[in-house]
Amino acid sequence: MGKVITSAWRKESWRDFPIKQHPVYVNKSDIESVERELSSFPPLVFSKEADSLKDKLAKASCGQSFLLQGGDCAESFSQFSADAIRDMFKIILQMSVILTFASSRPIIKVGRLAGQFAKPRSSDTEIINGISYPSYRGDLINSQELDKRNPDPLRLLKGYHQSASTLNLLRAFSQGGFANLERVHNWNLGFVANNNFGKRYEELASQIEKSLRFMKACGIDVDNTRQLKEVSFYTSHEALVLNYEEALTRQDSISGDWYDCSAHFLWIGERTRDIDHAHIEFLRGVKNPIGVKIGPNASKDDILRICDILNPSNEKGRLTLIVRMGSDKIEDKFPSLLRDICNDGRNIVWSCDPMHGNTKVASSGYKTRSFTDIVNEIKSFFAIHKAQGSIASGIHLEMTGADVTECLGGVQDISESILHKSYHTQCDPRLNATQALELSFMLAEILEQS
Repeated sequence: MGKVITSAWRKESWRDFPIKQHPVYVNKSDIESVERELSSFPPLVFSKEADSLKDKLAKASCGQSFLLQGGDCAESFSQFSADAIRDMFKIILQMSVILTFASSRPIIKVGRLAGQFAKPRSSDTEIINGISYPSYRGDLINSQELDKRNPDPLRLLKGYHQSASTLNLLRAFSQGGFANLERVHNWNLGFVANNNFGKRYEELASQIEKSLRFMKACGIDVDNTRQLKEVSFYTSHEALVLNYEEALTRQDSISGDWYDCSAHFLWIGERTRDIDHAHIEFLRGVKNPIGVKIGPNASKDDILRICDILNPSNEKGRLTLIVRMGSDKIEDKFPSLLRDICNDGRNIVWSCDPMHGNTKVASSGYKTRSFTDIVNEIKSFFAIHKAQGSIASGIHLEMTGADVTECLGGVQDISESILHKSYHTQCDPRLNATQALELSFMLAEILEQS
């Protein structure tokens, strides 16, 4: 192990460190007023929920369960609706059923929901019609409208309230009967049901219903078995705006530990994971399970130092490394890095993000991703782990329950010429529901063989 930081952590100690990708609020009194108000609000999640997720992730690191993390690239204030949340929840339930059936492992369901409003950007400015504007950084920070690009602290309050509403509905869906396995057919989205993968899902759903009827016939009390009627569902987002995260960080009254109560799981992006910067400093002090995005330029020393700082006790389930190298780089860059970390005895939940390393700009000017590249990166990720003898523990996807046309290919054969037809993302292109199902069946075959 490397040297462990011994300086005292405070929830505001990040303010003494350099910071990247962070909004600069011009009026100090305005942001301080918002921080005080947020600090007085109830927590969005609770410490025991975060501990429960950490315990499940510890099992994922040993191959006893599997992490399915997915949701919006960036949530939207304007596109917020109960139907959108329901459809996202449906597709995650469908994917988890497919993966559970194939792998015989519990699937840990974590949504990029109820807080995924802010996005790092490759440039501070963008040129539109020959004029330079501050980049849009997500609804928690500023607006897509060109005359509202300055960071507005009041958006933090709106983000909190929308997150609270989203969580309220997610808890109702997960515990109020919607997730009952006897309703497995009802999770199929209408526009998906008639394609090949929708039909494959219906066949699987029929097998599950038949199994439930068999269990009932054998005298098993299916109707009162909570595990068949409810699901555990967790939320996550990138901890980018630390004013917001600090304000929602609370001390557990029993343990005395600090938790970021804005979500169950927080992650640090590839652009903000500098070991001597604010985002690492902030997350080292909270007890939530946390993740770090790892790109193709990561070195052994980078990752081991991150492990030292964020998981000094080498606790199972505490740290997830989310690999996002791109289908053209992962086979060259990842094997040696994986070998070095494994040889050092680190307890890691290894997750594959096949989205961010595969973004490109189409000839029409739309940002997009190729379904083939996404699939290839996943296959490489699992093959590299198999060769190393380590555990591929999860998948991290940007996706939606809507019938969008943002990623190329898949069974629908989406081409560049039709990207514009249903392109609604706030920032980056997402898999649509059909592509997510198609990906799930492909992944199920890999898990079945592992």
